[in-house]
Amino acid sequence: MSEDKSKTPVVKRVRQKQPGRLYVKAVFTGFRRGLRNQHENTALLRIDGVNKAPETEFYMGKRCAFIYRAEKKKQLPRRQKPTKIRVIWGKVIKPHGRSGAVRAQFKRNLPASAMGHRIRVMLYPSRV
Repeated sequence: MSEDKSKTPVVKRVRQKQPGRLYVKAVFTGFRRGLRNQHENTALLRIDGVNKAPETEFYMGKRCAFIYRAEKKKQLPRRQKPTKIRVIWGKVIKPHGRSGAVRAQFKRNLPASAMGHRIRVMLYPSRV
């Protein structure tokens, strides 16, 4: 009788998968510049895992986003509640140099305070 109680059926819990990341991490390293002039309309990004110019080809045309927190909450379309989170969208336009950096243009120029901060390079639109 004691054996019947100990042999209860073992129920395995099925873990639901978390959605994967649809972006690659990058860092905003600065603006395109020469010795004396700086062009704020073009940002330079260093994408994680990209170390050579030919590797940047995959990222050409991909959308990128700088996500930041603002002081005041704002009601945005397609959101239920006001939020402090804002986004500046941009696009990777061409490689920069031979070491895997890329140039990106954003809808509004990135603030200088964003230098050294995280940028998300989305894996869309796909060109495959």
